[in-house]
Amino acid sequence: MITLCSLRGPGTLPSESPFCFKLENYLKLTKRDYRVVFPTLPTKAPKGKFPFIEDNGRMIGDSGFIIDYLKATYGDSLDDGMSPVEQATALAFRRLFEENLYWSMFYGRWFDDANWPATRRKTFAHLPLPLRLFIPALVHRSLWKQVQGHGMGRHAPAEIYKIGLDDLRAVSAFLGDKPYFMGDRPRSIDATAHAFLALISFRPVILPTRAEIDKLTNLKAYAARMHQALFGVAPSA
Repeated sequence: MITLCSLRGPGTLPSESPFCFKLENYLKLTKRDYRVVFPTLPTKAPKGKFPFIEDNGRMIGDSGFIIDYLKATYGDSLDDGMSPVEQATALAFRRLFEENLYWSMFYGRWFDDANWPATRRKTFAHLPLPLRLFIPALVHRSLWKQVQGHGMGRHAPAEIYKIGLDDLRAVSAFLGDKPYFMGDRPRSIDATAHAFLALISFRPVILPTRAEIDKLTNLKAYAARMHQALFGVAPSA
């Protein structure tokens, strides 16, 4: 059985990390047998971060490479039959979610003063008391270096949020009234899209993107519909 090593999520959301969330979505969409564990730290992770999996004695890191491994090992039941143009479109939107919208979300959750106290409390509540006193500050400083190195952290807050708003409007326009992101059946891009949109829509974080997704009703409806189908419950944090 596949073991998914993940970060915990609030309420009915399986993870605070969109990449862990995405991977569990993919396992559910492909109906793979798996179990989830929540290590305190990713000390065993091949790439030093969550998510990673253990399968048949192998450890694989990075959600994208994990899905590549799962496709190569167990077959590709989701993306078979996609045209080259559809594959290119799905990849472009995956990059939008993971390499652009992610950083706008990340900044808002970790570095917006309206959200950081709640993020700190919820993210590190499971740590034993000695670690809980100093680990959050260490992690916060380390993550800020990542945001600065990426380049997102060099923008003003209003500019960072504008990037996220533009991404959501593009996603909404492409989704339209389709039941799934690419049409009438789920594809692997739905694992990604649902993870990101659910974390924006249903996690109680004060963000311009949260307010915007309330207006983009097709996105919120899609996230709720996908969550009910995959997890059997309404999405809530």
